[in-house]
Amino acid sequence: MIKTLLENFSPENNATVWLICAFVLAFIIAYQTFPTILYVAKAKHLMDEPDSRSLHSNNTPTLGGIGIFLSLIVLMTIVGAFLNTKVLLLVMGGLTILFFLGLKDDLTVLSASKKLVGQLFAALLLIVFTDTRIIGFSSILEVDTLPYWVSIGFTLFVYILIINAYNLIDGVDGLAGTIAFCASGIFVYLFVNSEDLSLATIAIALCGALIAFLRLNFSKEDKIFMGDTGSMIVGFLLAFFTISFINMAQVDETSNYYRASPALAFALLFYPLIDTLRIFFIRIVIHKTNPFKADKNHIHHKFIQSGYNHVMTTFIICGINVLIVGIAFNLLHLNLNTQIICLLLYGCALYTLPFLLKKLVT
Repeated sequence: MIKTLLENFSPENNATVWLICAFVLAFIIAYQTFPTILYVAKAKHLMDEPDSRSLHSNNTPTLGGIGIFLSLIVLMTIVGAFLNTKVLLLVMGGLTILFFLGLKDDLTVLSASKKLVGQLFAALLLIVFTDTRIIGFSSILEVDTLPYWVSIGFTLFVYILIINAYNLIDGVDGLAGTIAFCASGIFVYLFVNSEDLSLATIAIALCGALIAFLRLNFSKEDKIFMGDTGSMIVGFLLAFFTISFINMAQVDETSNYYRASPALAFALLFYPLIDTLRIFFIRIVIHKTNPFKADKNHIHHKFIQSGYNHVMTTFIICGINVLIVGIAFNLLHLNLNTQIICLLLYGCALYTLPFLLKKLVT
C-alpha cells in the first residue's frame, strides 16, 4: 500500500499540498529543536555578552542557526527522493560547510579570511556543478552576455555580497529573520511560477524554520539570536535563490522576468544591499576607517536612535521592503536601466520617510 502510494505520488501534481506539508514539517522540526538549544546554551553559558555596540542588555544565546540548519537538512533529507536530488545534495553540502564555520565563529572566533574561503567554496559547489550562474547583465550598461569565467567570477561576487550584506543587518530583534522570511515567501511564488518545485520547497522550508526562530527572537524571556551560524546559512540560501531566479529568467526568453530579473532580485534584497552600500560609504569616505570595523551607523541603528523600538523598527523596515517589491512588480514593463534607477530613487525615499515623520511628530 505505502510502496504503491510512493511510486505513484508526484509532488508536481499536488504542489499546493506538498508545499504546505514542507512548511509545516520544517516549522515543527525547528520548533521542537529550539528548546533543547536554549537549554544547552544556558547550561554551558554559550551566550552573547553585551558590549558597547549591543542593543540588548542581557546575556543571550546566539545558536539560533542550529535550529534553522537542522530543520532544513532534515526536511531536505526526507523529501529529497521526490525532487531534484543533485541540487538538494549540493545545497545541503554548502549549508553544512557554512554551518560549521558559523558555529565555530559563534563559539570561539573565526577569522574573516577563513569565513570568506568557506563562503567561496560553498558557492563554487553550486555554481560549477549545477551551472547556476548569472549569464549576463540583461543589457544593463549595454552588457548582455558575459564570458564563462567572468560569469563565474561575478556570480561568486554576488554570493559573497549577499551573504555578508545579510549578516550585517542582524542587529535588531527579528529584523534579519523577518527580511529573510518575506524574501523567501516571494521566492516561493517565483519558483512555483517557474515550475521549479525543488527550489520552491527549499524556500518554503526556510519560511517554516524562520517562523519558529522568530517566535523566540522576539521573546523577552527565552530570547535567542541567529548568530553567525544562522546569518551565513540563511544569507547563502537567499543568494542561491537570487542567482537561481536570475539564471532561470535569463535562459527563458518567454519568461515575464526575462529582462527584469536583476531589478526584481535587487528589490527583494533592497534593504540589506542598500544598507551595506551606505555603511561602507560612511566608513570609507566619511570616517576614513576600515570598512569592516563594526559601528552603529546602520539604518536600523538610526531607527532605534530616533525613538523606534525593536519591533517597530523591524516591521517598518520589512514593510517598506515589501512595498518596494510590490512597486518593482508593477514596473516590469519598463526598460531595465530605468527600473533600477527608479528602484534606487523610490527605495531610498521610502526609507527616509519614517525619519521625516518622526521629526514632524516630535
